[in-house]
Amino acid sequence: MNLSIIAAFAYGILAIVGGIMGYVQARSKVSLLSGGISGLLLILSAYWQLQGQPWGLTLAVCVTGVLVVVFAVRFAKTRKFMPAGLMIVLGALTLAVMAHQLLGR
Repeated sequence: MNLSIIAAFAYGILAIVGGIMGYVQARSKVSLLSGGISGLLLILSAYWQLQGQPWGLTLAVCVTGVLVVVFAVRFAKTRKFMPAGLMIVLGALTLAVMAHQLLGR
């Protein structure tokens, strides 16, 4: 198992947990739905990578990139590190791991 699979799975779990926390704290259905969908896509992309599907990594890069952009916009509006800043930092690290894997094929 390579590092990009672990990164996609971990960031997917983090997205789901973050969506649940956003719903619990602020009753944000948008957080729950977007965190759930993006997290599920990342977990599925990790599974597809594990099954040898090369497009699983491409999907993971796309979903992670979109999440980083969304959280960057949110951080620019709120200037609060939690949760947007944390998700940007972790997303950028995840993207770096995935890009290294993608370019090293």
